[in-house]
Parts: sequence; C-alpha cells; structure tokens
Amino acid sequence: MAFCHFERVHILGQRYFLKHLSAHWWMLKLGIRRSNRQENRGQVVRLVAVIPGYVFGWVPKGNTGGAGVLAIKPMAIPKDLEALLQNYSVARGVIGRGPVLALLAASAFIVLNR
Repeated sequence: MAFCHFERVHILGQRYFLKHLSAHWWMLKLGIRRSNRQENRGQVVRLVAVIPGYVFGWVPKGNTGGAGVLAIKPMAIPKDLEALLQNYSVARGVIGRGPVLALLAASAFIVLNR
C-alpha cells in the first residue's frame, strides 16, 4: 500500500526537482526494506536520471516512477489527480527553468575560471 502512495506522490511531484528526487528516494528505501533488487536498481538509476530529466523536461506525465514501468513512458493520470495536473505543461516548465539554469551555469563558469 505504501508503494502505491509513493507512485501517486511521484505523479504529482515529478515536475518539481526536489519532490521528484524525494519520491524516488522513498521508493528506494521501501525497495531496500522489502529486499526488492529490481526496484532498488531501478530507483538508483531513476535518482540519477532526475537531474537531466528535470533540466531537459524528460518528464512523462502520469508515469508512476516504479522500476516495473519504463521510465520514459507517459501513463494515464488517475482521475482523482487530473484536476491537479490540468494546467501542467512540461514545455512551459523547461522554458521557465531556462533563465535560472543559465544563471547557475554562468556562475559556475565564472567560479571555475578564476
């Protein structure tokens, strides 16, 4: 039952970096507790993939985030969550992050080239 709740958290939180990362972290912790090697491997990969996924918008809407589903596969959003994701656009999210990421990259460039 806990894993089902984490899947729903993933569906809602995958558009936000820390919430997305947290969902996979908790899925990994549950996988470890259940000694589920497939889930553990899948969650470690997904924890790493959260970074480029967030930056480039590789966020398949509705994906539940478990290792049993393809990480890039969009899935049907549960009816009771549809209203919460109604206005969400992956493209709009990437465009909105652009200036922040550019500022971070420029800052890193300046610091590294001193």
